[in-house]
Amino acid sequence: MPTDKHQAISKFLLLLLNAFLDPRGGTVLYSPLRLHIREGKFREPDLMLLLDANDARRQNAYWLGADMVIEIVSADDPQRDTIVKRADYAEGHVPEYWIVNPTDETVTVLILSDDGARYAEERVFRRGEAATSALLPDFSVQVSAIFDAR
Repeated sequence: MPTDKHQAISKFLLLLLNAFLDPRGGTVLYSPLRLHIREGKFREPDLMLLLDANDARRQNAYWLGADMVIEIVSADDPQRDTIVKRADYAEGHVPEYWIVNPTDETVTVLILSDDGARYAEERVFRRGEAATSALLPDFSVQVSAIFDAR
């Protein structure tokens, strides 16, 4: 189950991404909305976004895809977010995956490889740096602000 800190980080990122995406025609939503990975396989990312709010992948029961997902690492099973979900989101062809880790206070930005089979690490951001997105060139967030969220 998410902790207070987990939810504070999620809320902070949701509000920030919503303010960025909404005027640009995109959308961001949060768990427990499901993301379809393959037949019979779903995930519930902490946050997922589409650059176009009218994207046909946006369905009522679940999304058929996303342009970006964000997971906040849970202390009870870090490998679920860093390894298992990494493989799942690659299989689901999600172009960008952020792993927000409260334990070591890092934001890892992963980009889907050209062959679409796996992620390549774009960069790991730490306190004192601004995390940036390959998908959203004008978007950035101070890593310290993420982990100081209340």
